[in-house]
Amino acid sequence: MPDDARESTPEVRPTEASDRIEFIAEKKGGISLRVLGLLIGLLIVVDVLAILILPPMDTAHPEADCAYPACFVEGTLHFPRPHEVWVAGGAEPAHGLMTFQVSFTDALVTMIGITILVLIVTILATRGRAPVPGLVQNFTEWAYESMSNWSIGMGGARAARYIPIFAAFFILILAFNWSGLIPGIGFLPATRAPTSDLNITIGLALFAFGYFQVQGFRRLGVGGYLSKFFPFYEFRNGIGAGLIALFVGLVELILEFVKPITLSMRLFGNIFGGEVALAVVMGLTVALVPVALYGLEIILTFVQALIFSTLTLMFILAAIESHHHEEGHAAEEAVDVLKEAAPATA
Repeated sequence: MPDDARESTPEVRPTEASDRIEFIAEKKGGISLRVLGLLIGLLIVVDVLAILILPPMDTAHPEADCAYPACFVEGTLHFPRPHEVWVAGGAEPAHGLMTFQVSFTDALVTMIGITILVLIVTILATRGRAPVPGLVQNFTEWAYESMSNWSIGMGGARAARYIPIFAAFFILILAFNWSGLIPGIGFLPATRAPTSDLNITIGLALFAFGYFQVQGFRRLGVGGYLSKFFPFYEFRNGIGAGLIALFVGLVELILEFVKPITLSMRLFGNIFGGEVALAVVMGLTVALVPVALYGLEIILTFVQALIFSTLTLMFILAAIESHHHEEGHAAEEAVDVLKEAAPATA
């Protein structure tokens, strides 16, 4: 065959393995860009149609014109005060951020519905385990193994018996968090992301607080558990060591009651703050920016569920840890500190 004929049909097929990888990556990148462009165009069209069909309105005065940008933002905000669906005795609903009346709020109704849904899905996903697992069984086993490995990796072998409570907190709070990202939740009647209500997060934190206190008393006994906060045994090593140990124990006791506050405030602040950010961006920009923020919120809400459940697990392990093997150590450490400080002040 002539040389010019061979040169007219050059081959572009990659030869080396690295060349093939780069070739495939470039090909996939081109397809992804086209799909991304189509999605951006579709989102903009949907955004324009939404403004035309369901224009923003002033919820306080629906008949008035909605001015940009204040009305656009306020029309999408769900303020932190819960909205009562039902109040016992027909009483006037409370107007504070926290409520102390017998009532059903929109967040509580949504929480009950999501909890029932999660229970049904969990029961259906874990029943009838087949020798050859299918897609659902594979995912369920992978999810539980991942949570088990995380729990044991964080707390060691002692955490194995508390994996169910860790998994329950994580799955429920993740479902509560992600419910706020579903279109319509928060605007439809009697719907709201449960963890964007301070009353719900305080309830979850108080339940966790009560659980690890019960586990502490159950594992160490009343005297053993209280000795962590009132270490009178340190007075055997001297009055000074005893007073220092007692002071440290009282600080730990105060911090023990701070735990439910930090658990509840962290979860509420992040979830409600994310909703406010989404509402502001949705009211001021086209659909492309809120969708990007949605992706970030999915990750952040996942992390918040993981933080709450992990901290609960760590607090449980801290509650069941005995300090009896450390008797005398606080006094020795205090004496060492004073000896080190003495030459410096001399």
